[in-house]
Amino acid sequence: MSAPARPAAGPQDQPHRRRVVVRGVVQGVGFRPYVYGLATELALTGHVTNTPEGVVAEVEGSAEAVARFCDRIALQAPPLARVESVRHQEMPATGEGAFTILASRAGGPARTLVSPDTATCADCLAELADPADRRHRHPFVNCTHCGPRFTIVTGVPYDRASTTMARFPMCPDCAREYGDPADRRFHAQPVACPACGPRLRLVTADGEQHGADVITEARALLARGAVLAVKGLGGYHLACDATDEAAVTLLRRRKARGDKPFAVMARSAAEVGHLVRLGPEERALLEGAARPVVLLRRRTGPPCPAGSVIPAGAVAPGSPDLGMMLPYTPVHHLLLGLPGDPGGPRLLVMTSGNLSGEPIVTDDAEALERLAHLADAWLTHDRPIHVPCDDSVVRVCDGQPLVLRRSRGYAPLPVALPLPVRPALAVGGDLKNTFCLGDGRMAWLSAHIGDMDGVETQQAFEGAVEQLEFITGVRPASLVADRHPGYRSARWAERNAAGRTVARVQHHHAHIASAMAEHGLDGTRPVIGVAFDGTGYGDDGAVWGGEFLLADYDGFRRFGHLAYVPLPGGDSAVRRPYRIALAHLRAAGLPWSADLACTRACPPDELRLLERQLEREVNCVPTSSMGRLFDAVSSLAGVCHLADYEAQAAVELEAAALRAPDADTTAYPFDVREDEPLRADPAPLMAAVVADLRAGAGADVIAARFHRGVAALVHRMCRLARERHGLDTVTLTGGVFANTVLSCACSAALREDGFTVLRHRLVPPGDGGLALGQLMVAARTTTDD
Repeated sequence: MSAPARPAAGPQDQPHRRRVVVRGVVQGVGFRPYVYGLATELALTGHVTNTPEGVVAEVEGSAEAVARFCDRIALQAPPLARVESVRHQEMPATGEGAFTILASRAGGPARTLVSPDTATCADCLAELADPADRRHRHPFVNCTHCGPRFTIVTGVPYDRASTTMARFPMCPDCAREYGDPADRRFHAQPVACPACGPRLRLVTADGEQHGADVITEARALLARGAVLAVKGLGGYHLACDATDEAAVTLLRRRKARGDKPFAVMARSAAEVGHLVRLGPEERALLEGAARPVVLLRRRTGPPCPAGSVIPAGAVAPGSPDLGMMLPYTPVHHLLLGLPGDPGGPRLLVMTSGNLSGEPIVTDDAEALERLAHLADAWLTHDRPIHVPCDDSVVRVCDGQPLVLRRSRGYAPLPVALPLPVRPALAVGGDLKNTFCLGDGRMAWLSAHIGDMDGVETQQAFEGAVEQLEFITGVRPASLVADRHPGYRSARWAERNAAGRTVARVQHHHAHIASAMAEHGLDGTRPVIGVAFDGTGYGDDGAVWGGEFLLADYDGFRRFGHLAYVPLPGGDSAVRRPYRIALAHLRAAGLPWSADLACTRACPPDELRLLERQLEREVNCVPTSSMGRLFDAVSSLAGVCHLADYEAQAAVELEAAALRAPDADTTAYPFDVREDEPLRADPAPLMAAVVADLRAGAGADVIAARFHRGVAALVHRMCRLARERHGLDTVTLTGGVFANTVLSCACSAALREDGFTVLRHRLVPPGDGGLALGQLMVAARTTTDD
């Protein structure tokens, strides 16, 4: 398609020509039609094309018009674009007579990314609901501003031939839209319609169904209590009616989910306002293009109004939050019902389609096999998913987003680095794994991979590494891993080094470096790093996790930590918090009295064995973990004795703290021994909890006093670090700081005392953000390339 020729330049205005290279997320977001429109508006000639390095335009015209083009190209970019850089150089004028969009050019190094997958836009939703529109109720309606991107990409540059849509030739109507620069589907690679696009099908015990009635039957199945495997953008979900207690309980039992909360999808934010606290920040996250799962605090107070939609109690038992999300594909909107549709489920449980501990299922044949004992039917389609991508999880903390799982809607957006790095791959940890590729001043975090203890997850890790290396063009010259000798991610790095160096980075140092990098710190001045989590391999062979480090990118000094207590039985203790409570009581010199809930929770035979185990120090690794202290207090207070999912005891203790009366301001004490490294002994805290229990205090009061006690400890330790070492910037990092009660209390006290407090916003505070810190510690260079 060509623009009309501009008038010939007069002798007083000789034509100028520039080559303009735009890098960043500029493919698949309508950037070429935007460039076409801008050039046409300014009466410029030339051309624009996609290349592996980005969008490349050559523009020719008056010097003023060319300069205005270069000034405006980044400032007025399409909403889904992320412009990293704009570079231009003068070229000889050629006398071109029009502006054209050229076919994409392959070859050369790749260094540009397509957009993340994006929720269906308002224009497409209007077409979906319009009986007069040819895409009425079309399950794959999309345009330049929305729809699948990252999960369908098979190559770069980003064109239809390099996506899983290549198998669907466009009909004449779609081809006309695709080729019209004035149409919002101009060069929208997933463009489709009922005549030429993917096909939806429903697989049940009775066989396969196709056609317009598939959604109707799927909604009927959900209304009857069935569990559906629903193919989404980055994998399969397992869905059921979230208001049906029997259906939710059935799904929980089939998936062996324990009490781990399910995410719930609602038609709109208005549907859930009576259930949760929904401020402007939460609403913006729910309704934004990324559409993550947003953890929202439950409302307390009077019962919900009559007729309100209420999720089943089995959706999120014991959790202070509901994980809510809004529809982000046309199929989701159709399942929940368009305006005027007959009654059906108003809330849907939407949980990852996988077995516990395995990656999300993306392949159709695998879905039929691996989800056979979980689902009653499959709502699927024939557009392949090339890249697995689970739902992201976000919450709001002090008015700011806190990403807990960075995946769909965010990956593969790059993170800008404060210092350049050599081409490197940081492989992350073994829990909630993500990896990180870096080169120069950019880092690309993968989508959420999962826990690395299964073969399927390790295979998914390998495939994701290959795919992200391909589309970013990063060829890692070195690998970076955790120091834990048993981590499968570290073993993978050693096996796949192929002559490359493998650097090891201490776990909590990586957490702190991740927060530093996210906030643009160059490392010239150390920070006070408060790193609280459940498990991290320490330099002395102990399990660390309650750490106060003085750190920069080059190294760290252990300023202080929680006093060690034995962890009896390792992972078995993590699953049974009462064992950790008993170990803490013994370390504090407190008897295992029968009136204590943790003592009663331990079977008598196990209690006797545990006593001998601790006496003889058999299979008792010392730990300074703050996560384990949360577990201990949770069991001691009678909140949680058995953990079905990671951090359950801590999550339920936070829920109890939220129920406590505001008037109480007591904080439990720690005994801080001030020889460096300082040791914060929780023995006085444990004694205070026992005393409160015997005085009749409830779990909510104990939980609140515990949270305040930990916040007071953080403040005290940071003040000591400032007094001794002159540092005043604090990073709060590690999975424990996903707890907003603790995070807000720590931040408020520190800021009031003049500290600068840095908390995670772009990457998770837990192990999902670990790889970014590994990269910064091990792969930095002294100068830009």
